[in-house]
Amino acid sequence: RLAEGRARWEEQVRSQDSAGLLEWTNVRPLRVTSLNGALFEIQTNLAVLVSGPLPDQEEYEVEIPAVRARISGLRLEVLKDSSLPGNDVARSGQTFVLGEVQLWVRSRPGGRLRAIPIAHALADFSYVGFPVLAAVDGREETGWAQGGGPPRDHRAVFQFAEPLAGGADVSLVVRLRHSPAYPRQHVGKFRLALSSVSLPGLEGAGLPDPVLKRVRVPAARRTNDLDQVVMTHYRTIAPELIEWNREIARLAARHDFLVGNIPTVLVSESTTPRPVRVLPRGNWMNESGELVEPGVPDFLPALPSAGEVATRAGKRASRLDLAGWLISRDNPLTARVLVNRLWAQFFGTGLSKTLDDLGSQGEWPTHPELLDWLACELMQPGRQGGEPATPVAWDIKHLIRVIVTSQTYRQSSFSSPGQEERDPANRLWSRQSRRRLEAEMIRDNALAVSGLLAERVGGPSVRPYQPEGYYAPLNFPRREYVEAQGPDLYRRGVYTHWQRTFLHPGLLAFDAPSREECTVSRVPSNTPLQALVLLNDETYVEAARVFAGAMVQRGGRRPEEGLDWGFRHALARPPTAGERAVLLPFLEEQRARFRSSPELAGQLIAVGRAPGTGQGWKLKQEAAEVAAWTSVARSLLNLHEAVTRN
Repeated sequence: RLAEGRARWEEQVRSQDSAGLLEWTNVRPLRVTSLNGALFEIQTNLAVLVSGPLPDQEEYEVEIPAVRARISGLRLEVLKDSSLPGNDVARSGQTFVLGEVQLWVRSRPGGRLRAIPIAHALADFSYVGFPVLAAVDGREETGWAQGGGPPRDHRAVFQFAEPLAGGADVSLVVRLRHSPAYPRQHVGKFRLALSSVSLPGLEGAGLPDPVLKRVRVPAARRTNDLDQVVMTHYRTIAPELIEWNREIARLAARHDFLVGNIPTVLVSESTTPRPVRVLPRGNWMNESGELVEPGVPDFLPALPSAGEVATRAGKRASRLDLAGWLISRDNPLTARVLVNRLWAQFFGTGLSKTLDDLGSQGEWPTHPELLDWLACELMQPGRQGGEPATPVAWDIKHLIRVIVTSQTYRQSSFSSPGQEERDPANRLWSRQSRRRLEAEMIRDNALAVSGLLAERVGGPSVRPYQPEGYYAPLNFPRREYVEAQGPDLYRRGVYTHWQRTFLHPGLLAFDAPSREECTVSRVPSNTPLQALVLLNDETYVEAARVFAGAMVQRGGRRPEEGLDWGFRHALARPPTAGERAVLLPFLEEQRARFRSSPELAGQLIAVGRAPGTGQGWKLKQEAAEVAAWTSVARSLLNLHEAVTRN
């Protein structure tokens, strides 16, 4: 049966080839519309360039004439353009996610639409986890995507279950629906074409050029190699095998989905090490120098597994040997460095202030015996305190538990004049240290106080609020910042998307490093810009708004009760008499201001996307009340005490 079907197919291909019907026919759209305001320009090459607004969700609807008497498939070309970011194909960066491609046929102008069943889809490239079949699976949350490479055009072909009859009055309606799960990732330029070939392919003639060249040669004159090429291609489109081929494609798409959703990590594979030599006069082309083998300086302890190294093939130390040497009990420097850095995390300063070069070149520890004791406790937990040793060596959680349950850590950070005089830098650890929270934690604290903080652990990076146009100077490719949605907008600061040299401005204002180089310790600053961020950044205004709503609802009927609740919730203490004397008149002043200017109150309580208390207030007086309390909440979150660990 395959041989007979193949003979008929070859005859049909030769007939269509001689009649010039194999080529894809690009078509000029009759109309192009969008769901949410995108603008379209039909260019001379019949491509459609998209511009205008870039909303989170968009879909394009294109009506094209059925210019052929027989139509078996539609080709969608996604084209790069210099007007798009990075001269790529998408409107907001390197990639688009096309959630669904839907087709209808209209038999006459103004007539009813009839859906066109799509039997199969194929593409020249699909990003891992985003196969082209996902664009015809009936689910918008999945889709076809490309990206991760240099800018280039891409093609997808959608084969019809049954050929359509075209004509002068017949038109096709194509709807390109972008996935709502990936906001603003939309196609920037595209072109549509029609084919008459049975089961058309991606190539310009609907058939791969090598196959078409061989079909043009009569079967009697072909060699076995030529004939095998034709047979291999025919098996992919044979009607007798079409269901099997489609099932294989569906399974391949499912495989891509699974692979795309599996977290991966970069793993280096070991290879035969290249020889390393002493370079005479630094000449890297001179290979006469002495071979250099892996090792450690002679004045330090030898590699602990030197005996094992000698018995292995090659007798060469490896990274595993180095790792064993680093954590050997004969090499206590590693444990001391780690303990010193952990101590600095909990007290602001290490037992030695030198965190990046501990040793003979750094400051001598204030309490060397304590440093040694903690280092031993880290390497062999339990041995130093007299209790039974735990089976887990290098137990960092155990060491942290030892530090934070100690009397030294649990001291108050308040100091007496005598302590300030004798030990101004608190190097005797007679009290707990005051220090400002790190950049990520300042935002976390504001979100936690307001109740907005999302506590889910793990997952990909997220994009919180960021000033519009902040990435405008970045090119090659140009970047488009798309804010996160829902709970992802309020995740902890450690999950914030980090663009090297252009880190989030909220982190930059509070001395987060750019990560261009390793930073062992951050140097805090105290600038007016930080106060402006805490007062005016959208994140903190939104947190203050939601916090203010809680103060109104849960604080009690009297302003004093709301103020007391806010202080206890944000600062873990009641307000002082002096603070009451300042904030209660300030609250009345803000009430009068917002009651006289209700539009200002509406603008303030609408900041941010959180559906918190503020956006639910309808009456002007209620809106003014929440706006006034929002001003009080902004003041609380801007206090030195609110961003300082005491």
